[in-house]
Amino acid sequence: MRHTHVELRRGAYADSVTLLQVSRTVAAGAGVEAAQVAMATDLNLDVLAGMGFAPPPDVTANDMVVAFRLSDASALDATLVAVDAALAGSSRVAGGSAELAPPRTTGSALRRDANGGDVLALVSVPGPSAFVEAMDALDAGHDVMVFSDNVPLDQEVALKRTATARGLLVMGPDCGTAVVGGLGLGFANAVVPGPVGIVAASGTGCQQLMALLDHADLGVGSALGVGGRDLSADVGGLSTRESLRRLDDDPAIELIVVVSKPPAAEVAATIREYAATLGTPVELALLGAGQPDLTAAAETVLARLGREVPDWPVWGEATARADGGGLLRGLFVGGTLCDEAMLVATQVIGPIRSNIPFSPELALGPDLDADAHLMIDFGDDTLTSGRAHPMIDPTLRLEHLAEVAADPRTGVLLLDVVLGHGAEDDPAASLAPAIARAACPVVVALVGTTSDPQGLSRQAEALSAAGAEVHLSNAAACRRALELIGGAR
Repeated sequence: MRHTHVELRRGAYADSVTLLQVSRTVAAGAGVEAAQVAMATDLNLDVLAGMGFAPPPDVTANDMVVAFRLSDASALDATLVAVDAALAGSSRVAGGSAELAPPRTTGSALRRDANGGDVLALVSVPGPSAFVEAMDALDAGHDVMVFSDNVPLDQEVALKRTATARGLLVMGPDCGTAVVGGLGLGFANAVVPGPVGIVAASGTGCQQLMALLDHADLGVGSALGVGGRDLSADVGGLSTRESLRRLDDDPAIELIVVVSKPPAAEVAATIREYAATLGTPVELALLGAGQPDLTAAAETVLARLGREVPDWPVWGEATARADGGGLLRGLFVGGTLCDEAMLVATQVIGPIRSNIPFSPELALGPDLDADAHLMIDFGDDTLTSGRAHPMIDPTLRLEHLAEVAADPRTGVLLLDVVLGHGAEDDPAASLAPAIARAACPVVVALVGTTSDPQGLSRQAEALSAAGAEVHLSNAAACRRALELIGGAR
């Protein structure tokens, strides 16, 4: 007899990535039909309800919910043991009197470290708690990388003004990618060291540049992520200026590239003026209407350093619908890749509806649907509150993909897949079956390098075998999608 178990664990906490792994471990157990172990945020409660679980009453976001459905009630005790074992196995618990007690604050941990000022503090906690930890690191005299998203804008401004006054650097918030001292952080791709330094107000934009340059055998020495809002009018490029200064002081860097989502015009002008005062050449890859795309920027970087521009690889070939028409639907995990695709497509087919639109009247509603060309960024803060980023947990995009791929209005489906350390172990494993079931042509921008742990070629071959046309260049993938609906012949 089937059995449903929903249990509330008050005051228990684990981060969303840990609980995602716990859920997957429990769901793989014998007799388990569905499982979800998550913090009781509003979003996660909605997910639980969508899975058919009735969330317990009087919960708060500080409580943990353990929910699973069994094909046979006799598996209950074993499944509860599996939950506890998975949670215990994911926790780092100090044991033995000889061990130091874990530090209670970021500052105390940094002050304990013997390396002094060479330490970069990495903050990855729920967004509302990130400010305290990041300021603690600054007070201890250290640079800080804030991986956390959903950090209020006024807190970002306060952190960066404090850092500027002290000659320190705040990377982020929502800094998803960085290469510091040859070490990749966040979702960084595996690249060889080289003469290019990147300042990135964009995580996936940085990854696209690294992937293209790696394919052209040009290495990246440093990539300093500054957060997607750094070049906004409110923040004013504070971390971008400090990053430029530091890369200019690095004798191994021959060319600096600044990559950003569409910036505030006045801030872009200020950064352009500052870059002109540096001794190291600076290439600005600032996305916007009438500006070059990231692939064109990579080609300019190669030309400036005297390198040959290669042919950007393509795997497979998609076939247009019989009527050659339909709507363009883009489902992205990378916000900058979504922005770039919208900029490319808008020049050909006009305005694009989106949850990150270029103007308010183009905003999608809560159902993320419209009878129009549209592109969705599943990595936007509004869709990651209380859940892991879609580069780690693809569930939300896969659910939407199934609906869009079966929609007769869809003329072509445009997707991105972003590889690198920290990202999903094998994205093609879950995406390829969904692509094979699609009733429309599918074009994929695959952002990665040959050394990435997921295997660039292996991922490309699996996606193309399922029927997708796969491009290393996001801009090229978008232009190909436009061709398939007759928008650019």
